Amino acid sequence: MIWTLFKVIIFITIVAALTLGAGVLLDTGGGLQIAAAGFEFTLRPLQAIIVLAALFAALWLVMKLAGLLVAVFRFLNGDETAISRYFDRNRERKGFQALTEGMLALAAGEGRLALNRAIKAEKYLAEPHLTTLLVAQAAEAAGDTRRATEAYKELLASDTTRFVAIRGLLNQKLAEGDGETALKLAQKAHELKPKHLETHDILLKLQAEQRDWKGARATLGAKLKAGALPKDVYRRRDAVLALQQAQGVLDEGASIEAREAAIEANKQSPDLIPAAAMAARALIDKGDRKAATRVLKKAWDAKPHPDLAAAFADIEPAETPQARLKRFKTLTANHPDHEETRLLMAELNIAAEDFPQARRALGNIVETHPTRRSLAIMAAIERGEGSDDAVVRGWLSKALTAPRGPQWCCDKCQAVHAIWDPICDNCGGFDTLSWREPPEKTGPSATGAESLALMVSPPRAAPAPEPEPVEPDEPEVIDVEAIVRRGG
Repeated sequence: MIWTLFKVIIFITIVAALTLGAGVLLDTGGGLQIAAAGFEFTLRPLQAIIVLAALFAALWLVMKLAGLLVAVFRFLNGDETAISRYFDRNRERKGFQALTEGMLALAAGEGRLALNRAIKAEKYLAEPHLTTLLVAQAAEAAGDTRRATEAYKELLASDTTRFVAIRGLLNQKLAEGDGETALKLAQKAHELKPKHLETHDILLKLQAEQRDWKGARATLGAKLKAGALPKDVYRRRDAVLALQQAQGVLDEGASIEAREAAIEANKQSPDLIPAAAMAARALIDKGDRKAATRVLKKAWDAKPHPDLAAAFADIEPAETPQARLKRFKTLTANHPDHEETRLLMAELNIAAEDFPQARRALGNIVETHPTRRSLAIMAAIERGEGSDDAVVRGWLSKALTAPRGPQWCCDKCQAVHAIWDPICDNCGGFDTLSWREPPEKTGPSATGAESLALMVSPPRAAPAPEPEPVEPDEPEVIDVEAIVRRGG
């Protein structure tokens, strides 16, 4: 405090002296006259200015010497770093100036300039945490990955900067596509900061990509504990992970563990269609057909789906088509007017060779919402009723260019998947597949297939009067299980 006050007083004195001297100089027409110790000096205005500048330089030098004397005095009193701090003060000023310029250049996107300023700051400052981190980030911005990696590795030595260093190396490995190394780094970062939300998301994504479902469930639980995930979303995603864990155990042949995991996934999210289907088959393997029926009915009540119908058919695989038709009515009692229910009943009646009832079950779907599946079912009905081949071909030709109907679509990138998977193959999104109709692109096809219907007899708009039942010589057997499993 005393030294600071002393410097302020000196500065005010200098300013006052300069002001007084300028006033005297202006009042003196012939120059500045100085009389001292019997001598008299006359200075012209220019000479006076030079003398004043020399006096100012002398005062600056005196101040520096005074600072050095104070540092020496402190050193003699036991402050071992007083002299080094005196000489390093100017270096610190230059270093912090370079550090500031580097940070501003980095924020402005000037990677090369930021790297140059960071190297300069590293030279002047003894602050490795700040300068090395700036060097690493500036090198990344400039595209110098080698220097960035070296800087991050230097930061690993300190407990204070270890997490930042691991995070930087993790981002580098993600950019390089090295998922295996990135997973190890993400696990280490999670150990250092278990509540870091960005690390949770990266680790969960990497574990899902590596099919480490057990580890992904643990990470999801940590995210719930950190308060970054609602409970309903957690139950849904944990059910997805449990389902995939069950599938993996099933692939390894441990059916008991697979059954338990599949049932657990279904309990956590009853409306998850793949979980319901797998849990039902697990219960069938245990011999508990009633429980399997309950699981499928509950899932069907939430959303009718072909996979649920296929699992329901597996409950009694050896039953006759007529018995299957009767048993399925207990499933389709919920949502009887749903399009999936009507298509399913039409397929079951075709398998039972009740083609008029199949036509009634199908209704006007081929007119209100024609899809490949509904048009193919209509062609099967026409074939079963003995219609001309031209009529059957007419329905099949329309099916060539009809929409595909509901599919597993990614809500993030709209990619269509043949089967459900927790990870989108196109964009890598987790739990983004939903059963819905994908957006159809309108316009003529490259092969002109839409004109094929004009080359054959058009499909009949209304059914002909029902003829007397005639047993065909060689009735065509339609495998409804294959149709149900195929889902259109």
